[in-house]
Amino acid sequence: MGIHPTAIIDRSAELGSGVVVGPYCVVGPCVQIANDTILDSHVHIYGYTSIGEQCRFYPFVSAGSDPQDLKYKGETSYLRIGNRNVIREFATLNRGTQGGGGCSTIGDDSLFMAYSHVAHDSHIGSHIIMANAATLAGHVAVADHATVGAFSAVHQFCRVGPHAFIGGFSVVTRDALPYIKTVGDRNQAKIYGINTVGLQRKGIPDSSIDELKQVYRILFRSGMNTSDALKRVREEEWKSPEVATLIHFIETSERGFIR
Repeated sequence: MGIHPTAIIDRSAELGSGVVVGPYCVVGPCVQIANDTILDSHVHIYGYTSIGEQCRFYPFVSAGSDPQDLKYKGETSYLRIGNRNVIREFATLNRGTQGGGGCSTIGDDSLFMAYSHVAHDSHIGSHIIMANAATLAGHVAVADHATVGAFSAVHQFCRVGPHAFIGGFSVVTRDALPYIKTVGDRNQAKIYGINTVGLQRKGIPDSSIDELKQVYRILFRSGMNTSDALKRVREEEWKSPEVATLIHFIETSERGFIR
């Protein structure tokens, strides 16, 4: 392990092989850091945080700090971060609260750009991109391959679907639909069609993208209400699993979704 002499590491912290802890980093009690993860400098990892392998923390990241929730009364809670994540400068990742399940989670292979924020009890999938200053309030769920644009905010208890794309400077106060582009502020956020380019880049077959476009037209361009449109969609036989995911997401929405 490469540990700089100015780093402060609690005796109860567990560091795997190949871990690098740079100048002026602070690693608190009960922290677990797996093999080959790098803390550049001035990184603060608070207690009851576990970090997977081959992650990279850039300067001034704060991970595992207390939830910014007035209901938090000092109870033990957790932050669990997966493998190969990149967390850029000044990003903040908070632990959970007792009322929200006690744990915040982050999957694998995601990029958290500078000043991005993940609040308490949020659950982030894998292959996520959170651009500069993107903010998730508490209890937010972000599914795999989603992108949250720069300076965008997601309201507490909202969901962001798989492969969803939230444009920069957007405010999301309802669920953001999977595979679809969502852009706009809190009173004007709208959907702008299937995220075709993004899906192609992620290797989604053209046949699935074509079916998603057909379903999109039925659901949001036919003039039917949601119930009738969903009934019409179910009458067809769709081959792509992405269509089933989109329908299930709509049917299980509790806050409603952005149209």
